[in-house]
Amino acid sequence: MLEVPLWLWGAFAATVVVSLTVDLLAHRTAHVIGFKEAAAWSGLWVGLALIFGAVVFLVLGATAGTEYTTAWLLEKSLSVDNLFVFAVIFGYFRVPRAYQHRVLFFGVIGALVFRGIFLALGVAVVSRFTAVLFAFAAVLFYSTYKLLKDEKESFDPGKSFAVRLLRKIMPVRDEYAGTKFFVKEAGKRMATPLLAVVAAIEAADLIFAVDSVPAVLAISDDAFIVYTSNAFAILGLRALYFMLAGLLDRFHYLSKGLAIILAFIGVKLVLQASHKTISTSIPEIPSPVSLAVIVIVLAGSVVLSLRRRPVAPHSAAAPNEKAAAPNDAAAEHPGPESGAHAEQTQEPDDPPRPAS
Repeated sequence: MLEVPLWLWGAFAATVVVSLTVDLLAHRTAHVIGFKEAAAWSGLWVGLALIFGAVVFLVLGATAGTEYTTAWLLEKSLSVDNLFVFAVIFGYFRVPRAYQHRVLFFGVIGALVFRGIFLALGVAVVSRFTAVLFAFAAVLFYSTYKLLKDEKESFDPGKSFAVRLLRKIMPVRDEYAGTKFFVKEAGKRMATPLLAVVAAIEAADLIFAVDSVPAVLAISDDAFIVYTSNAFAILGLRALYFMLAGLLDRFHYLSKGLAIILAFIGVKLVLQASHKTISTSIPEIPSPVSLAVIVIVLAGSVVLSLRRRPVAPHSAAAPNEKAAAPNDAAAEHPGPESGAHAEQTQEPDDPPRPAS
C-alpha cells in the first residue's frame, strides 16, 4: 500500500467538494445543456483529472501516477455504457431535458458514495484473499462474452429495486413539479417522478459497479489510486453524456473495443493472481503496457465507429431518429404510471411547468 500524505487526501476531497459546489451553482437554474456548454464542462473535468494525475506522479512516483492514469482512463471508457442506460431511463420517465442535469448531479453524488464503499470492500478482500482475483477475472470474462454476443442485460427502470422500494416507502405522483423531489398534496408528502429517476440512476450504477470494480482492482489494489481515479471519471460523466447525447448510436464498435479491454484486464488479473498464489516466476503485465493497450483499443474503436459509412438512403429516416435527444426514446417506453398526464407528454425542450 502506498504511503499517501494526509494533505493529498485533503487536496482530493477539497477539489471534489469545490468542483461539485461550483457545478451546482452554475446549474441552479434548470435549462437545456447544449453541446458547447457540455464540451466546456467536459474539458474542465478532464483537465482536473489530468492535473491531479500529474500531482500523483510528482508526489507518489511514476508507478502510482501510471496506475492512476490507467485506472481513470479504464473507468472513463467503461462508463460510456452508462450513457446508454441514462438515455433509456430518461426516455422511460419522459424527463424534460432541462431537468436532466439535476438528476445526474445527485446521481453522481450517490455513485461517489456507493463506489467508495464497494472499492473499500474490494481492496480489503483482495489484500487478505488474493485468490479472489480469479473470481474477478471470471466476472470480466463473462462480461466480455456478453459484449461480444450483444447479450447485454435488459434494464427496466420502472422495475428496478430502487424504484420499487421508493414506491413502497412513499407515494410517487405522476406529474413533475419543476426540479423538486418532494411536494405536499392535501397535507401529504409525496415524491415526484424526478426522485424515482434518481433512484433508477443509482440502481444502474450498482449494476455497472459489478464490472468496473474488479477491472480497476486489476490496475491497482491501493485505495487512494482506485478511488480517486474512479471519482474523477464519475465527475465527468454528466458533461460527457450531454456532449455525446446525439452521437451515442454512432459508436458502433465501442462495445467490441470495451470487450477487448475487459478481456485484457481479465488476463491481467489471472496473471496477477497466479504470480501471487502459484509462483513468482509467472509474469505480470506492467501498468505502462495496460495503459498503452487501453488507449490504443479505445481510440481504434472510436475512430472505426466514426469512419463507418452511414446507413443506406432507403432507411434514411432511422439515423435522424437516432440522432435525436436521448429522451426521444420515450416514444418506445410507457411512462412510469399507466395514466400519462399532459405534463409528462410535453416536448423535452418545453420550459418546466409549475406544480399543480
